[in-house]
Amino acid sequence: MALNPLALTQVLPFLPLAQGNIDYETERRGEPDLLQTVLNEPSTTVMLTRGGLVAVPRGQGAKADYANASMRLASLPGAYVLKSLARHPGAVAMFLGGYKGLAGTQHVVAVDITRIDGESDGNCNDGDAGTVDGQLAGYGESGQPGADTAAQADGADMLQQAASRFDWVDLRGFAPHANAREAGQATSAVSLSVWHNRQRHCPTCGAPVQAAMGGWAQRCTNEADGNRLLFPRIEPAVITLVVDSADRMLIQHNAAWNNPTLYSVSAGFVEAGENLEHAVRREAHEETGITLGEVKYLGSQPWPYPASLMVAFKAHALGTDVHVDGSETVDARWVTRDEYMAQIIDGSISAPGKATIARYMIEQWLGHELA
Repeated sequence: MALNPLALTQVLPFLPLAQGNIDYETERRGEPDLLQTVLNEPSTTVMLTRGGLVAVPRGQGAKADYANASMRLASLPGAYVLKSLARHPGAVAMFLGGYKGLAGTQHVVAVDITRIDGESDGNCNDGDAGTVDGQLAGYGESGQPGADTAAQADGADMLQQAASRFDWVDLRGFAPHANAREAGQATSAVSLSVWHNRQRHCPTCGAPVQAAMGGWAQRCTNEADGNRLLFPRIEPAVITLVVDSADRMLIQHNAAWNNPTLYSVSAGFVEAGENLEHAVRREAHEETGITLGEVKYLGSQPWPYPASLMVAFKAHALGTDVHVDGSETVDARWVTRDEYMAQIIDGSISAPGKATIARYMIEQWLGHELA
């Protein structure tokens, strides 16, 4: 009897955007003046987002193109950012949480500067705004101001400088090169900042909104409508690695992809009133004509482009006759492990990126990492 190709399936042990180990400290989000209190703590660090990107020290942005390179978030001291925040009501501060250690809890705040006035240098004094290893003038690796430049940095508009003083990378480029702690911080910060920038008015009454609950919510400004509290909406999507009885994998190319050689696995959004397993079977049948049998859960990770949660499955195909829909999916094919690697090597197909859940699903099926 042939072995069930799903018999040994296990949950994915690692996903690049699901690494966060920060304590959200959710019980503190309703505290009055939470952000001011936390930003005044000497150990608090601030990371920055802008247009869905994260700030890294100058020169590190190019590392996103290298396979073996490490990256880190640019960081600023909380107390100095607090002074700059007062000048920019368009900036959004988000309390990410903290890490407990022997010396106490180190808190992390993210600040989105997408909507601040004068994103370049604005009215900053460029003669006083140099950089050292990607940090703003007077700031070293620790993010603390040097004694000889503290007054100078105190007078500078740090958030205005940041847009042009740091490199900016997206999660696809940052997460594969970052440590687990900073990959988690970046994922949360980008997810929240994208939501704040896309939803600027109450979806019920249309009134402007203000950030609330440490940046994890918004408050409608319409008193007549109850100043309702609003929370981010997450869009669940399923992604499925389909195998047949011979343990071949089904790969497909989507018409919307700019890269003509990119082949990945079945994926799509969950529809209203639909459960995940139904979405898995529906998407596979719509895209490739394949009917699925057994389905097993593999894992999940956030995908803030702009607000998805990718839920991964592996499924057994009940047949092998492929009929692509021709509109969303333009090609699909069964491959053995040897055939897949041969096509990767000769360049006829390319694999999903290192930040995607699809890549780790494929690597699990292969039994080894892709270069």
